[in-house]
Amino acid sequence: MNIDTHLILISAQAVPNITPILDEQYRPKKVVMLVSADMRQRADWLESVIRSRVSHINRWSIDNAWDIEHIRDQVIELLDVYPENIALNATGGTKPMSIAAYEVFRTFDKPIFYVHPEHDRIIWMHPADQPGGDLADRLKLPEFLKAFGAEVTAQGDKYGVPQRYRELTQTLILNAETYTEPLRVLNAYAAKAKSALTAALEPKHRHYRQFEKLIELFQELRLLELKGDRLTFSSEDARFYINGGWLEQHVWGVCLNLKKSLVLQDVGRSIEVERNHRNPPIRNEMDIALLKDNRLYIIECKTHHDKSPANNKNTQALYKLDSLKDLLGGLQARAMLVSYNSPNKYDLQRAHDLGISICAHRNLAQLSQRLTEWIR
Repeated sequence: MNIDTHLILISAQAVPNITPILDEQYRPKKVVMLVSADMRQRADWLESVIRSRVSHINRWSIDNAWDIEHIRDQVIELLDVYPENIALNATGGTKPMSIAAYEVFRTFDKPIFYVHPEHDRIIWMHPADQPGGDLADRLKLPEFLKAFGAEVTAQGDKYGVPQRYRELTQTLILNAETYTEPLRVLNAYAAKAKSALTAALEPKHRHYRQFEKLIELFQELRLLELKGDRLTFSSEDARFYINGGWLEQHVWGVCLNLKKSLVLQDVGRSIEVERNHRNPPIRNEMDIALLKDNRLYIIECKTHHDKSPANNKNTQALYKLDSLKDLLGGLQARAMLVSYNSPNKYDLQRAHDLGISICAHRNLAQLSQRLTEWIR
């Protein structure tokens, strides 16, 4: 069906309004936004994404997003101004907005469609005999995040993982029982060495055999050196890698390997974003982010383990993921915690309650399978 104009209903769910506009099969020449006062900022974010595809974007204001009669009157007036070939995207807005707009468009025999949130496809509500279709997955991470008011300010490199690092991480993952406690100790030294890149070993760690074996693994790659009782990191990048960056790099490599088989739209790592809701802007970082079928997947990677419940890194990561998936991906976003350490029973229950997946400790050896099941 050839449509000149889309009427979209602005709400917190941006993606169903964007995807039909980006798809060449459904792309209109004009877009009209039905906007209530509390959604003006979200309309700004949405317009910043679709402006490169559609040059004619207008707004039609409503005073009350919950008053069906008022909305119905406003949509009737809108059709007087836009009598040409216009279709309603009934996916967004409040329930009264969607119902009122649907009733008016149905009365005037105008096309109405809905974007299925799970399957990312067009469903024609009127005329009902119009065949639907899958939407092209054209969104990339920067555009997707911009639609939720977040500007990407930095990203990690896009290179794959060198073989020598893959061998190291494989050793760590297959021997998680052996290296969990020594790695906790090494992380503490890496944190101490943040400014000077060096730290003195405490007497209790100088003849700790499993700790020495762990140090040898990193020494082989010339990432650190142990001389006497002093650990020296070869660079800040090496210190960061040892202090948990290795797990992020490993997860990144697994995601890259899955990109083709799972038909991922985009994969990014170490993504820093700013949300300009306040002054100064709010900054957030995602270890790994994926797009599949225009749905955001966020992964947080943790190697740190603190025995104090107040400093439980897994707990902190779960709350961070719960916040970010709603802020940056809306209702359809998903999140996963990948941890080198075993989560306690409270974190397992917390993750279940928040709808967050976990792949940790011994299960890291099956990370590729876990990610595939999670995304599919």
